[in-house]
Amino acid sequence: MSQFHVFAGSKPAVEYPHVRRIHYRDVFSALSKGFQDFWAKPSHYVFLCLIYPLAGLFITYWSANANALPLLFPLMSGFALLGPFAAIGLYEISRRRELNEDASWRHALEVWRSPSVPAILAIGALLVAVFIAWLIVAQALYVEMFGPFAPASLLALMDQVLNTPQGHSLFWIGNAIGLGFALFTLCTTIVAFPLLLDRDVGAVAAVCTSVKVFFRNPAECLLWAAIVVALLAVGFATFLVGLAIVIPVLGHATWHLYRKTVEAPQL
Repeated sequence: MSQFHVFAGSKPAVEYPHVRRIHYRDVFSALSKGFQDFWAKPSHYVFLCLIYPLAGLFITYWSANANALPLLFPLMSGFALLGPFAAIGLYEISRRRELNEDASWRHALEVWRSPSVPAILAIGALLVAVFIAWLIVAQALYVEMFGPFAPASLLALMDQVLNTPQGHSLFWIGNAIGLGFALFTLCTTIVAFPLLLDRDVGAVAAVCTSVKVFFRNPAECLLWAAIVVALLAVGFATFLVGLAIVIPVLGHATWHLYRKTVEAPQL
């Protein structure tokens, strides 16, 4: 029974939706629609999105006070790995707006009544595992370069990274490894969560559809990833306050990107 609900969806045979070929203009169109969804009633997202900058502030405080400074950047960049799962409520708001239904922040919580919840949680658990693996690798890489002792301050950490040969190696190798984790996440989940919210196809079909979207539209998916990274960087550069706008816009835009890349089911 658990396999039926988690992996195979609600139909006897696994349903693999048809994937469209898109243009880079569709990526910007999805982003524009994400802005439109946000500005329609932005007060709805205060409850949903303040958790992101608050979580970021907690990460910053914790890493600065628990000798975990080497993990500060991996933790903050890990937001991008968990983002597709964390934004699930925003997809629901965009879905309801698309159907001209009421779309208050309360309705975002109704996503947990979806029959796809087990599959959503399964893929969410995968992303959490990827996030933890990224932190373990990042910590091991730092220890390999600098030993087991954390720097005394953030300035000392920056000096290590910017002004030592080991720091330069840490920067390039760490970013290359992080890029690998990010590409895996992008490839397997770019439309997985919106698809599960829209249709109970199961975790396998959702991940496979995301992979098909990526390989059918590699340039457009990489453009989308670059936009996500750039906007998250803006959010962090504004002392995390900007995340309260960036996160919902990206969440809504992800829903519209799903609509552009995956055909609706045949009635």
